[in-house]
Amino acid sequence: MDISFKNKKQAKSFNEGAQLEKIHGTNRAKKIRIRLAELRAAASLMDFWPPKSGPGRCHELTQGKRKGQLSVDLDHPYRLIFVPNHDPVPVLSSGGLDWSKITAIKILGVEDTHG
Repeated sequence: MDISFKNKKQAKSFNEGAQLEKIHGTNRAKKIRIRLAELRAAASLMDFWPPKSGPGRCHELTQGKRKGQLSVDLDHPYRLIFVPNHDPVPVLSSGGLDWSKITAIKILGVEDTHG
């Protein structure tokens, strides 16, 4: 899977180990690296379709401003938030995302989606 970031500053912080740990702490930085490696290794987002999502629990967010975004678990309650990076975004006739056709994502950040 192709992974991009919302801006150059974010890309730098996610790709430089010391910077990532400084911002998020050792434990969360480790989880972020694991999730990014899993996402990069995937052929498409379908590799994360439940129940294959494993400990990352990849799922679509559907409420309010989060609609259309996806997340994977990091350390509770934090999640890695991203969106499909396609134009147009692949969707099923039923209206949901077509996970099998999502091969590129854009990382939006790390957030507590429950707060």
